Amino acid sequence: MSNEVLRTSRFFIFVRTKIKLTMTTKLTLKVDEKVIAKAKIYAKKKNTSLSKLVESYLQFLVSKAPAAPDDVTPLVKSLSGVLNATELRDYEESYKRHITKKYGK
Repeated sequence: MSNEVLRTSRFFIFVRTKIKLTMTTKLTLKVDEKVIAKAKIYAKKKNTSLSKLVESYLQFLVSKAPAAPDDVTPLVKSLSGVLNATELRDYEESYKRHITKKYGK
């Protein structure tokens, strides 16, 4: 803990802050050079380091609690399996046929 005193005209304001200490450990990874190069560019655009980027991603992975089957709402359960996956594979071509049929172009 550190204490700071700020003086403003006649008043003193005492500010108490907690200093959070975290331990970091070095980690060596084998990653494709092209991926590293692209990741460095991405990190630079986001104004962060590659280490922080990897740390954030790993934190995201470990903090996500797996969804239990009971977490699915009854509505989602009722909709499960309604769509046929084979019909969805060629959705782009199907949509083009629909638009052509609808507007006659």
